[in-house]
Amino acid sequence: MTTASPDIVAAARGWLGTPYRHQASVRGAGTDCLGLLRGVWREVIGPEPVTVPAYSYDWSEPQGEERLWDAALAHLQDAGADLVPGDVLLFRMRNGSVAKHLGILSEARELPAFIHAYTGHGVVESPLSAPWRRRIVARFRFPLEG
Repeated sequence: MTTASPDIVAAARGWLGTPYRHQASVRGAGTDCLGLLRGVWREVIGPEPVTVPAYSYDWSEPQGEERLWDAALAHLQDAGADLVPGDVLLFRMRNGSVAKHLGILSEARELPAFIHAYTGHGVVESPLSAPWRRRIVARFRFPLEG
């Protein structure tokens, strides 16, 4: 069972304009893409299921490990076939690299869009354009409760 997607999207939109800060997760003060998901989790579900260890900008790249994907598999649910607002999107930013960017689908119909924390831009709502769609490697849903 998953959390109501309108709650997830509303919570994510509350983070719009938050500046980008590596490893942060404080609405209005700073966050990165993982911090955005962590903050939405806290607002909608409750306490985070695990303590996130410190990570570098290139985390898991030297080892080629899909740490973010593994963590998503452990704490989120498979999204199924349909795109639904509130889905967590996992992106591979470059071919051959590990997947390490996250976003939350905010609109799935005529003009698909997603909310994410992006270096140099902060938390923004972006069109889910063809270049972004090609980078999606997995989709998940928040669980009903942590």
